[in-house]
Amino acid sequence: MSCGSEAVQWFLARGYIVVQGMRRGYGPTGGAWAEGFGPGCSADGYAKAGLASARDIDALVSYATALPYARPDGVVVVGHSAGGWAADAYDSEPHPKVVAMVSMAGGRGGHNDNTPNRNCRPDQLERAAGMYGVTATTPMLWIYAANDSFFSPQIASAMHAAFTGAGGKAELDQVGAFGTDGHMLFNRSGGSTIWGPLVERYLAARLGGS
Repeated sequence: MSCGSEAVQWFLARGYIVVQGMRRGYGPTGGAWAEGFGPGCSADGYAKAGLASARDIDALVSYATALPYARPDGVVVVGHSAGGWAADAYDSEPHPKVVAMVSMAGGRGGHNDNTPNRNCRPDQLERAAGMYGVTATTPMLWIYAANDSFFSPQIASAMHAAFTGAGGKAELDQVGAFGTDGHMLFNRSGGSTIWGPLVERYLAARLGGS
């Protein structure tokens, strides 16, 4: 996502420093891909994959908060797709510098066999969400579109129910269809008119309007 993208500009316009990170195994960053969940798509595999991603987020938070022009705390974590799942996992781990977490279309196992609207063992993804909920501490915001080809409204609702049922706190907002695939709501032009007010309201509640 470029610095001029709509999502980045949305946060910059509201006074946030935006730091984007590439997790291990993606792009030219080097390092082994640490987020595999195994061929069986088990709950343990999904949970382990998310926690591997969460470690990368934690490293990025440490880097960002050490910048001379940044606050040492009050971090807002926003993740999309596998990055949203990483944010769910990060909530289950210690994160003292973070005050808010947003999962945009978060999950794993979508487009199984490269097929839209086919998820690999959504029942196990639901179980893994419940595993995170047991130790999650920061109230989250989850946003999904009705025509998400990776995570249907039914899958999103099941994950949310498992996460909150286990003790996690998350507001689930399921918005209407967006474009040809609502999975791209966060990073496509015009998306911020839909997710922006939801995120703004959530952040106002978490940060006291600051």
